[in-house]
Amino acid sequence: MSSIYGQSDLYEKIALNIKKYRKEAGITQAVLAERVGVSHEFIRRIESTKGRKTFSIDTIYKISLALDIPISKLFEGI
Repeated sequence: MSSIYGQSDLYEKIALNIKKYRKEAGITQAVLAERVGVSHEFIRRIESTKGRKTFSIDTIYKISLALDIPISKLFEGI
């Protein structure tokens, strides 16, 4: 990747934004998972500060819909 961010940094920043907006919405990981159609464990892994993160743009889009925010908010700070 030619940007100043490495791929893992991009995933990490998106994950932090997901957690931020989920908390602002006042919903749990379990509720977000149900709205997105993924397991609670999957959302937990995304938001975890440990381990490698992988998720698709489709998943990011579904998360933005579930949080009722523009997808661009999940890319803030990148």
